[in-house]
Amino acid sequence: MKSLNILYLGVRSGTCLDRARALQRLGHQVTQFDPRHMLPRTGWTDRVTWHLGGQYFGPWLARALNQTLKGQTYDLCLVDSGEWMTPAVVRLLKRYATKVISYCIDDPTGPRDWRRFTAYRRALPFYDLVVVMRERNVQEVRNLGAKNVLRVFMSADEVSHAPRVITPQDQAQWQAQVLFLGTWMPERGPFMLELIRRGVPLTIQGSHWAKAPEWAELQPYWRGDALAGDDYARAIQCAQINLGMLSKGNRDLHTTRSMEVPALGGFLCAERTSEHESLYQDGVEAVFWKDAAECAQLCTHWLSNESGRKALSQAGRIRLQRNGHLNENVMQHILSKAYS
Repeated sequence: MKSLNILYLGVRSGTCLDRARALQRLGHQVTQFDPRHMLPRTGWTDRVTWHLGGQYFGPWLARALNQTLKGQTYDLCLVDSGEWMTPAVVRLLKRYATKVISYCIDDPTGPRDWRRFTAYRRALPFYDLVVVMRERNVQEVRNLGAKNVLRVFMSADEVSHAPRVITPQDQAQWQAQVLFLGTWMPERGPFMLELIRRGVPLTIQGSHWAKAPEWAELQPYWRGDALAGDDYARAIQCAQINLGMLSKGNRDLHTTRSMEVPALGGFLCAERTSEHESLYQDGVEAVFWKDAAECAQLCTHWLSNESGRKALSQAGRIRLQRNGHLNENVMQHILSKAYS
């Protein structure tokens, strides 16, 4: 494929930034703007978006984009997430870009974030391609008017999730026997508490855990807030076992962690789902559990088997690479679909 001039609309951090950089590594010219920076700089913007919907900020965004993009033309615009992209905004983008694609890693047709993604759902008929992460999203977005739909798996990044060289200082700072790296959600507190009561040497790292009703018992096992970049990578690499929890509200059957842990050479111990079992061979490339009791049993077994953990982690990384759920592969697949 020839080099494209791409307008990328999404936050300049996290997995969104990883995807924009993957397009650059593929040889495309990428100009990225963060739509949030074009909206009122107040916390109320986020509160209104989450609780009432992003559609109320469509006029702000349209004015800002029209001013920012004046005189520019692009081969393609990729909208990452899209909670503020009303039909009017997408039609505006088509004045500047030949094709406009939607990519959403969240669950915009699910119940948890239904209000947040009101604008997204209304704008679906106006995109040239709609990319979703869940099989159930495919028919849901089609029912809402999406004409061209592609389902992909979430992906790790070839650069951000490449294994680091681990120093003795890194090991001392980040070592953990069983690590859960993630945000508190209501169903996660009871699960972690049961692991602790079953004797699992647990470390919790992530945001909002003080909200948990179980906080008094969980606090001694909490190491700190969310991590990013090199610290995130080193924490996973220095953990003997990494727990993979799903977001029930997002109807997940896999998450980005399902790819990032193996990419970094970590040991993945995740909830058993049909998608996890299609991604990795249980007991050989990852291990899966159905509840906290089985998870605790697996942790106890594998903590005492260092050579087995290393072999499984290596096999999981090889399988991820064979599966191809990495950003450059996924971005190339999306572009090929858009131009097919």
